[in-house]
Amino acid sequence: MLVTVVLRPDQSRNLEEIIKILEESGYWAKFPPDGIVVESWYVAMGLGHIVTLRVPPARLREVNRSVEQNAWKLYRTEIYLTYDFREIAQTQRDKALKK
Repeated sequence: MLVTVVLRPDQSRNLEEIIKILEESGYWAKFPPDGIVVESWYVAMGLGHIVTLRVPPARLREVNRSVEQNAWKLYRTEIYLTYDFREIAQTQRDKALKK
């Protein structure tokens, strides 16, 4: 399954503080957990990090725990089950343009 994690930074901290805490906590080695595939990782200015992961259903809890243990100090988090709609949207658009 695809899981999208939105990480909204704590705006009371500056970038240097955030980087220091991430490095001290080992965040980059712990999120996402080993073996979880990162499908995309974008930064949206004004929003934060938007990370889409490919997760075997049996490992969903592990991903959630990784977020709870490693991101909550610095980020407000949102987690969404996700699916790829691009092909469906393109098919609908192509159909609409043929009319």
